[in-house]
Amino acid sequence: MAEGLPITFLSDYGSDDEFAGVCRAVINQIAPDASLVDLTHGIERQGVRHGALALLNALPFCPPGVHLAVVDPGVGTARRPVAVTTTEEGRFLVGPDNGLLGPAIERFGGAARAIDLSRSPFRLEPVSHTFHGRDLFAPVAAHLALGATLDEAGEKFDPAELAPLELPEPQIEPGRVRAHALLIDRYGNVSLDLDSDSASRGSLAAGGRFEVRAPDGRFEGAWVRTFAEVERGDVLLYENASGRMTLAVNGGSAAGLLDLRPDAEVEFRPL
Repeated sequence: MAEGLPITFLSDYGSDDEFAGVCRAVINQIAPDASLVDLTHGIERQGVRHGALALLNALPFCPPGVHLAVVDPGVGTARRPVAVTTTEEGRFLVGPDNGLLGPAIERFGGAARAIDLSRSPFRLEPVSHTFHGRDLFAPVAAHLALGATLDEAGEKFDPAELAPLELPEPQIEPGRVRAHALLIDRYGNVSLDLDSDSASRGSLAAGGRFEVRAPDGRFEGAWVRTFAEVERGDVLLYENASGRMTLAVNGGSAAGLLDLRPDAEVEFRPL
């Protein structure tokens, strides 16, 4: 039977190399009975924003425990390795302090305590300059799952010093909404920095039609609940499972059709 706190693991390590597996092996040696769930290792390479939003989307459906996240283009630099506990539910988040953990921390009421892991007694020696996932984050996550306290894991610092995640913001006015692409999934659906309330304030209406202006031209579409409400090849706007308004093409790729990349601006006008 599993003992201790459950562990979730998210990274950009992929599945072609041994990196994610080695981190799992380190955890298994320290906490062999801990429940370990791989949320994903398919975060785009060095995609801090992608990882942060995926973590934010996933954690409300995970039991409180230890949440290990490693998307770390600054590994080996002055960026700080951290472990944080949240004000709500007492969740532990372990990873680099580069904005990756920020949205999930805020989702659970902000950081109650923050610990610098640079000299953690739980680290593996010698610590690699380029693989903190194995040598710092994985062993700390395992020890926290076994019941270690944050104070045992490293040196505390002011949680206000945690790095925020920088995100664009939509511009809303009657008759016009300017939003930005945040994430593009494997289907080509484009999640926006927009929720349904904000879209409504810009005069867009559920069930109504709109014009969207994108880098590759102007297109007409409909705000619907499901893909089946439009014809194949049509542009649609829907609220995804995480509450973000998302552009899609039924049977196709909105990112490809509209030529959208992260941070690209799209403008909506009601028809």
